[in-house]
Amino acid sequence: MQKKSNTSRRNFIKTSSKTVALVALGSSSISSILIACNNTKIITKTNRFNTNFNQQPLPYAYTALEDVIDAKTMEIHYSKHAAAYSKNATEAATAEAVDITKPLENVLIKISKYSTKMRNNAGGHYNHEMFWKCMQPKTDDNIPTGSMQTAIEKTFGSFDAFKKQFEDAAKTRFGSGWAWLYVDEKSVLKIGSTPNQDNPLMDVAEIRGYPLLCIDVWEHAYYLKYQNKRADYIQNWWKIVNWKYVQQRFELV
Repeated sequence: MQKKSNTSRRNFIKTSSKTVALVALGSSSISSILIACNNTKIITKTNRFNTNFNQQPLPYAYTALEDVIDAKTMEIHYSKHAAAYSKNATEAATAEAVDITKPLENVLIKISKYSTKMRNNAGGHYNHEMFWKCMQPKTDDNIPTGSMQTAIEKTFGSFDAFKKQFEDAAKTRFGSGWAWLYVDEKSVLKIGSTPNQDNPLMDVAEIRGYPLLCIDVWEHAYYLKYQNKRADYIQNWWKIVNWKYVQQRFELV
């Protein structure tokens, strides 16, 4: 009886210690832990959406997104800017002993442990690889359907209300960065933006969760055609969103 009592006491102390430790972390840190666990689970289960360190072929021709994004912009963006992120991320991985046969997402969810070079370039590579897939040649009546449509309307009230909030996030991102539709640790749809090449997977990001849709608002993404008219670029961009791809990502969460 005494032995059983001692065992129970030890278990109680062990459990209580864990609880105290979590409370000491604070609610925001607990949320970060939950998000990291959530993202890790998604990354583990979704091999077809995982990103490697190599730049993948563009899924369409440079001319395919005319007249929303001109061919010259696509060529420079893909072959110069995005290619450099892939190259530099691989260099950083070599210097920091990262296994490049593993998904890039494994690095992003704990990016605080790595260098600024890794953060900027691994983020830039991931963001661009996702950005290309978020777009497709222009189609008529390009809107979400199925569970994605239902979730957007339930969360934001209507598709138009969602678009306005997303556009506002993209337009008001100061300087260079990205706007995102993502799901948080509770699988709730959210909209937000990140500076530079940060993204919601990163443990240092301003917003945290699993990304579903992104738009690049760095000037090199639109300046040849739109000059300083970022709002026009964002508004036209809806014509080429690949909602099937966004839906596939949403189905994972």
